[in-house]
Amino acid sequence: MKKLLFFAAAFVISSAAFSQTKAEESIKFSELAHDFGKIKQGVPVTYDFQFANIADKPVVVESASASCGCTTPKWPQAPIMAGKKDMINVGYNAAGVGTFSKSITVKIAGVDSPLILTISGEVLAADAFDAYTKEEAAKAEAAKAAEKTTKSKNKGKNKSGK
Repeated sequence: MKKLLFFAAAFVISSAAFSQTKAEESIKFSELAHDFGKIKQGVPVTYDFQFANIADKPVVVESASASCGCTTPKWPQAPIMAGKKDMINVGYNAAGVGTFSKSITVKIAGVDSPLILTISGEVLAADAFDAYTKEEAAKAEAAKAAEKTTKSKNKGKNKSGK
């Protein structure tokens, strides 16, 4: 009988030790990826990954580590209370021209498997970025003018178009 009780106690203790929660059961991010689009070389950008503690107890973000030195995550150092929100701020230095995709590994205390956040985009040289922004501004002006023309053509007409 003592052996049975010993094995039952050992089973309960080992089950509790191995029953780690998943990160998704502790915190919920509003999004796991962000695309910066086209950005200018040499002009750093940042993004705040918002999350909420959906657990019934405080959650501690142990670390947030980037896949390279060009990406700098900042995470809350204090525990996030149940039901509260916080963020992980991720910066990218935009030093090199070209497309990029960087990952940030977020480790939650008491959880074995980390969460992965991703940032991406395309860094353009200064002259190419300036040309791109002028082109986008021209497109926006053309769309605005087209909308204004459509509104003035429809002015005074009833629902049947008369």
